[in-house]
Amino acid sequence: MSADRPEGAPETVRLWSLTEDTLLEAGDDDTIVAVTWWGEYELAGIPEPVRESLSRMVLGPVSMGNLASSASGAAEAWAGALRKVLTRLSGSVVHSLALNDGQGPVLSAIPVTQSPVFPAGPVPPGRLIKLSRFSAMRPDGSGMLLESPRARYRVALLRPPAALVATSLAGPVTVAQVAETTGVAEQIVADVVAFLVGAGVALVADDWAQFAEDTDTDLAVWTPHDMLFHARSRTWQKAGSTEPRRAGAEPPVVKPITAGPTFPLHRPDPAVLKATDPTLSTLLEQDHGCPEVTERALSAEQIGEFLYRAARVRSIGPAYLPGGPGHEASQRPYFSIACLYELEIYVGINRCVGLGRGIYHYDPLWHTLTLVNDDSVVLDGLLDLAMVGAGSHRRPSVLLTMTARMSRIAWVLGSAAYATTLLHVGALQQVLYLAAKAMGLAAHAVPVDAGDRVDHSLKLEWPAEVSVGECVLDFPGGAPSP
Repeated sequence: MSADRPEGAPETVRLWSLTEDTLLEAGDDDTIVAVTWWGEYELAGIPEPVRESLSRMVLGPVSMGNLASSASGAAEAWAGALRKVLTRLSGSVVHSLALNDGQGPVLSAIPVTQSPVFPAGPVPPGRLIKLSRFSAMRPDGSGMLLESPRARYRVALLRPPAALVATSLAGPVTVAQVAETTGVAEQIVADVVAFLVGAGVALVADDWAQFAEDTDTDLAVWTPHDMLFHARSRTWQKAGSTEPRRAGAEPPVVKPITAGPTFPLHRPDPAVLKATDPTLSTLLEQDHGCPEVTERALSAEQIGEFLYRAARVRSIGPAYLPGGPGHEASQRPYFSIACLYELEIYVGINRCVGLGRGIYHYDPLWHTLTLVNDDSVVLDGLLDLAMVGAGSHRRPSVLLTMTARMSRIAWVLGSAAYATTLLHVGALQQVLYLAAKAMGLAAHAVPVDAGDRVDHSLKLEWPAEVSVGECVLDFPGGAPSP
């Protein structure tokens, strides 16, 4: 990127490569098919030097100068053709920066969108630069990974100069100040900063030393965590932790529970329910009231009927995603993408005729409850959290806690898994509400803020299984005592 320097002085070199998941297949005549994360691209009329250049870029970073020196004929003409191809494949083109010491890239900008543009212009001298407040850094392999949900590239900081420069941009600074602080040559700092800005993880101030991000009212309502969660969960980005599905890696449809006494639950007759239940319109038109906790005790038969209506496994069989292999799935009363059903239900019994106090796991296949924790102090702690969440002065009769076995859903959906789990929680909550109303009961979602307290109380193997929602089951407020 720099020229006219004393012989032996460090300078940077621009490199290009194709992402590791990009494959090139020879088509008819002079056609190449590029198989990428974003789909297949048929590239027709490709000159031989361009074909050779693309083949070299699959193997690793190369400089345009080296490509030109290896080509014969009109280098400028084929270089233009190569740039046109790289523009079309921009979602699979990695931009790297190296020093002239032959030790490989200092940093690489890896695309995370399908058609990003990587501006390579220098930062105006004297301008303030800083990292976006949405940028985050974490270890990744042999280097550090710098990414932002607002950026179209994530940046791999592969060698110390890049990491030194990046960590110096926590607050507004100039290139000269970074060079003085880090001891990295000013021109190298300028080139690294230009790369970070081009990738979108760093910002440049305007002529009045203001950063557009700081005055954007639409961005002000977003926290970095929420925006990253939104960006990563709305698409199966390769920036996430998605791994290809492997034979034999499918988690079980239902969580096996072997410890603790097991209690079979009441199974109502579906035909009787269908004949006597209110209509869906009637249930939907009933107002949702704020949770009112009573002191009445539910019966084991009511809890069994409630769980049977809302969460049992009706059947097990194969399911298929478009373009993918089949997997074992189940059918239940509530919605789940690809019938994965990663949610588990734990039932905290406080007042119940026929079941002792304790925390139970619900098996939706066998329609049983298994006691997993009989510690009264632990149960009271969970019930107190639900009481506060419901704005009540009484502990609820029954507290349902929903958890997610993340491997069951991430195995298929990758980085979209957790957001999809929250969608499933909402779907299950709605069915719980309707089932309770049909039975003359009341189910209310309650917000519980307990850190890892809930997970410990349920004896979950965190983070393989995590709590994701709570619901109290009781009688409607003001209902007469039996």
